[in-house]
Amino acid sequence: MKEVLVEYGDSKMLIEVPESATIFHLGRDNVDPPEVDPWEATRHALAHPLGMPPLRELARKAKKVVIAFPDRVKGGAHPQAHRRVCIPIIVEELLKAGVEKKNIILLCAMGLHRKNTKQELYWYLGPEIVDAFWPDRLLMHDAEDPEGIVEYGYDDMGNVVNVNRHIAEADLAIMIGHVQGNPYGGYSGGYKMCVTGVTTWRSIRCHHCPDTMHRDDFLPVNTEKSLMRKQFDSIGQAIERGMGKKFFCVDAVLGTNSQVLGVYAGSAKEVQEASWQLAERRTNVYLDVKDKFDIMVFGLPRTFHYGPGMGTNPILMLQAIGANVVRHFDVFQEGGVIIAPSLCDGWFNDEWFPSYRKVFNKLQDISDFAEATRFEDEISHDPEDIYKYRYAYGYHPFHALSMVSMGTIALKHTSAIFIPGARKPGYARAMGCIPTNTFSEALKKAEKYVGKNPRILVLPEFFLKVAVHLKRK
Repeated sequence: MKEVLVEYGDSKMLIEVPESATIFHLGRDNVDPPEVDPWEATRHALAHPLGMPPLRELARKAKKVVIAFPDRVKGGAHPQAHRRVCIPIIVEELLKAGVEKKNIILLCAMGLHRKNTKQELYWYLGPEIVDAFWPDRLLMHDAEDPEGIVEYGYDDMGNVVNVNRHIAEADLAIMIGHVQGNPYGGYSGGYKMCVTGVTTWRSIRCHHCPDTMHRDDFLPVNTEKSLMRKQFDSIGQAIERGMGKKFFCVDAVLGTNSQVLGVYAGSAKEVQEASWQLAERRTNVYLDVKDKFDIMVFGLPRTFHYGPGMGTNPILMLQAIGANVVRHFDVFQEGGVIIAPSLCDGWFNDEWFPSYRKVFNKLQDISDFAEATRFEDEISHDPEDIYKYRYAYGYHPFHALSMVSMGTIALKHTSAIFIPGARKPGYARAMGCIPTNTFSEALKKAEKYVGKNPRILVLPEFFLKVAVHLKRK
């Protein structure tokens, strides 16, 4: 047997696995393409965009400019992080082109995520740019502002199309994105940035739902066959038609530690096509294995990208498990077993995730979690939770339902999900999982589903860095 540490709440759990187990250490067993100087790469991308004139040329005709950027959830906060580097450079280019500073708005495209505090903005954007625009010209997207959304009806696929009014009414809408592996449609950035960042729950529910996510084309994660990706493109292009202008995208491909590997600017379609080539080299890691793994093991920290409590909130716990099934389905056996140590102590973090406990209780009244969509109007229109989203830094109420859709994928494609170390085992059982006291107990019980001598994959620290998608050679 060999020992390995996996995440377990605020600490680690030491587990033992057979010598035959494959242990993939993110950042050690994958090699990123070389990083670039983000300042130099950004300036070059702005001067040589794909499918559009240079930024400075576009800006000469623009009186009002909006720069939309990703929220705190992903992208890094170190001094060379993409947002932190490119926003000051973009502002500098706009000013040189003659745009008045008072006519530039920075817009946090947090979609249905919680609005970010000033201290959080300081953390990932830096105090200089925040202080230069705070408070009147550094704004949070508000998906529930009745005056702040422009409706464009439906796209050709029947998806609801709407967008933030500041974006719609700007002469130039600049969209900053991170191109990194994402279980929702392959990569972040591109059209996904606007479609999930500056729209409403009524548009987002068209793709973050069982009808899209429970199709066979959703996994393994991909950009070519996925209906979700087609929806992103269709909605994004419909927004552009409605506005009468294209987004000017500035996307960076990120590495394991959110370092910048390349920067691409221009039209969303061409930026996607170009950036995905580098992102594929970074994100898709090919293992030299013939057969798929029967058991996949990873630990759940208490806190990761959605925020404190992600690894203990039962719905988000299952969402994280589902996300790893989607990412690694090319190397994971259909009907295999997941073993995911988690505190599972029932802490929902109700301040950040106010609708989650209500959704959790609703799930106990249905047989198949895919049926949770029947509650979407009731949950999404809850006035108290909408108030918390708008004014108290809470996630939008529909966000919980979108996470249920991802978590349900784990239940549909595994024979069993074990949660070793669950402090309140009832929450694990309520989410369709099997709590155990120890990891060794879970490993022994897994034999009932996959037999003796199973092929085991262990993924330490997979939620603490920019993830990869594992595939077979």
